Amino acid sequence: MSSVSIPQQAQPVKLIASILYGEAGIDEIALQKLQEEFAATDYVSPVLPFDFTDYYADELGSTLFRRLVSFERLISPEALPDIKLFANRLEAQLARADGTRRVNIDPGYVSLWHMVLASCKPFAHRPYLGKGVYADLTLLYRRKSFVPLAWTFPDYRSHEMITLLNAIRQRYYQQMKRESVLRSQ
Repeated sequence: MSSVSIPQQAQPVKLIASILYGEAGIDEIALQKLQEEFAATDYVSPVLPFDFTDYYADELGSTLFRRLVSFERLISPEALPDIKLFANRLEAQLARADGTRRVNIDPGYVSLWHMVLASCKPFAHRPYLGKGVYADLTLLYRRKSFVPLAWTFPDYRSHEMITLLNAIRQRYYQQMKRESVLRSQ
């Protein structure tokens, strides 16, 4: 057995997006635009209340909601910077006349091992990907469930969010098996 590390193409991953909003109907517009760009969704969560922080209140409103979606077509993890930049452009396109956002779209992906969100804000736990985008390692998959890390945002620590992401990971796992691209767990 060789101890030489041989580069391999990354396994495809499951594209997800969190749509955070306060204005009724803007989530549907954002979802439609995301589907136009990234193809069909295979999961759209019910409307979830978002009351973990008031960070977005000035821009999006004081009563916020979230939709979590996953897309049928698998992506290369290398595509994440371009996807984040598209999400930023979409936020700007859907913004109010004064430039304030009406929606916050956080794309990321689910793999067999972790869940990653894209961010344009650097931090110690966010490796740079390119094009001004960083990978936020948000959750690890251990013992049949996603688990939070010290820096995981409170909303992604919630039982409800972890349950949703576990279901998306299971969908992804089955898809990988069907498409015969599963290498190892």
